[in-house]
Amino acid sequence: MIQTVEETASTNEDMLALAVLGEPEGCWLRAETQIAGRGRMGRGWHSPIGNLYASTLVRLQPHDPPAATLALVAAVALHEVTQAYAPDRTVTIKWPNDLLIDGAKLAGMLLERAGDAVVIGIGANLGFHPVGLDRPVTSLVAQGVDAPDPHYFCEDLASAFAHWLGRWRNVGLDIVRQAWLMSAHARGTALTANLGDGTSHDGLFDGLESDGALRLRLADGTLRVIHAGDVFLI
Repeated sequence: MIQTVEETASTNEDMLALAVLGEPEGCWLRAETQIAGRGRMGRGWHSPIGNLYASTLVRLQPHDPPAATLALVAAVALHEVTQAYAPDRTVTIKWPNDLLIDGAKLAGMLLERAGDAVVIGIGANLGFHPVGLDRPVTSLVAQGVDAPDPHYFCEDLASAFAHWLGRWRNVGLDIVRQAWLMSAHARGTALTANLGDGTSHDGLFDGLESDGALRLRLADGTLRVIHAGDVFLI
């Protein structure tokens, strides 16, 4: 079920509040616009009408894979839908939670947890993208794609997410991990990883660990496994 509101501060904040009240898994909340949307690391998220701002809820079960790997589920589902809307463009996933076209950010995801509930927020630049940022950003319209209706895009995303959530839960994490790798930028892509301790590491993308952590091959040949951080294409 998808509930749509005209305006809210943040769909993730609203969904977290609903989770505390016992909202079941599978619900979606979409806003036409957000006045206090946010991304990872507390960054603001520009939210004009015409883009996708939506959140969904997963209730963790005892034998589920690690909660953090729901980021892989969301990324694979979002990639699948976005690529279908833009079949002539190459859409790629960048760890931990971005979708790119030609190195420019098209969409992002934010996971937050309340007890046994994981809220997954997804923002995608369908019709518009911000300008003047310190990193390249794009939208489907800027890529020559007719502007998708955010409601129908969200319906397609909800269906794809339910499919991949079922595979994650019933088949296992590895099948989602393999789909993620097939949709990501190529092995050997040069990356910079900024970590929470203030350090930065340059290296080459070397795939994912079995738990979804990033494998970064450093210049001296050593392997750095990264579980959290900001990653940028060089």
